[in-house]
Amino acid sequence: MTFPSFLGLIFAGVFTWFIYKKIRQSQRSKLYRKNIPSDYLVILKNNVPQYNRLPEKFKIRLHGLINLFLDKKEFVGCAGLEITDEIRLTIAGNASLLLLNQNKDDFSGFTSILVYPDTYVAKEISYDEGIETHHQSARAGESWHRGPIILSWSDVIRGINKSSDGHNVVIHEFAHKLDEENSIVDGLPILRDNTDYKEWAKILSREYKSLSIRVKHGTNTVLDEYGTKSPPEFFAVATESFFEKSKKMKKELPDLYEQLGKYYGLDPAKW
Repeated sequence: MTFPSFLGLIFAGVFTWFIYKKIRQSQRSKLYRKNIPSDYLVILKNNVPQYNRLPEKFKIRLHGLINLFLDKKEFVGCAGLEITDEIRLTIAGNASLLLLNQNKDDFSGFTSILVYPDTYVAKEISYDEGIETHHQSARAGESWHRGPIILSWSDVIRGINKSSDGHNVVIHEFAHKLDEENSIVDGLPILRDNTDYKEWAKILSREYKSLSIRVKHGTNTVLDEYGTKSPPEFFAVATESFFEKSKKMKKELPDLYEQLGKYYGLDPAKW
């Protein structure tokens, strides 16, 4: 192969990649602007508790995000569960709330969402002084690092029916996906500005310790005590309450609310 023909192959490859990228961008743009069918709107109104409170501009944004979500993610029914439009719209709608005012329109790094009809049992390994123990654990949801999200449909519905209790397994597990975008699941997602990290670390470390104290003294009211398990779980639990108990969090944990508000670019207490 001569040197000029080699350059020609490189140019052809770059040109093909550029054309593919432009076509894909055009397809995504069309999907984003595509109207949501009326029967889908009914599902959103019934199964995404925050939807009816959203300002109109965020409803339009959510519709576009849902279209992109449904185009890119693959839903897999497990243990005999048949995937329906209600399941797909419910999960897509609740998850996409987290992207409403972000500088991205997708949860990257994975494709599959596995849905069980009910709480499922997963194998778990724990270590204590070098001793490995295998046991089974009932789960409502999981987020595998660089892997799929797993959800229990009955727990998804349970969280929807109690829309102000701070429990939303979809929001919880997709918060983990935001957390892992910097490759380390540590309760520290990629923030909007490099200057935000110092204050985030200070406030969330303090609130993480405060939650443990409140749980110990029986005075905890805003965040689920599961947030004491680890910083990643604290971030996911705090995100649930940010969307479901926003007014209460803003009043009782204003600094935490402010940090989450800066990260998500939202003020749901005003909706």
